[in-house]
Amino acid sequence: MPKTHKNDGKRRRHAERRGRYSEYLAALYLMAKGYRIVSTRYRTPLGEIDLIARKGSVVAFIEVKARKSENLAVEAVGFQSQKRIRAASDLWLAKQRKASVLSLRYDIVAVRPWRLPRHFVDAF
Repeated sequence: MPKTHKNDGKRRRHAERRGRYSEYLAALYLMAKGYRIVSTRYRTPLGEIDLIARKGSVVAFIEVKARKSENLAVEAVGFQSQKRIRAASDLWLAKQRKASVLSLRYDIVAVRPWRLPRHFVDAF
């Protein structure tokens, strides 16, 4: 049985808090850019979407990553993450009455220490 450190739970809680705070900052940033936040932490059996935002007929499914650099944030959204986000977005779209008139996009928001978030439009 693998050893666990008593700090593992503390690290996990800290990471959870940092993630929620980063998503909050990203949502504020997107609202300042004219987006309306439709959903936060949209969970499905197939995956989770951090933020779903809308601007006109465009719906953006957004992955938020808190990292030291923009490159690390973008690289952290690998193929498996993209696949889960796309699967979750399909479930969200299936519940929308006028899904056929929406344009879809998959974005990343990088949250870095002491800087404004950076929005990567159509990242994947």
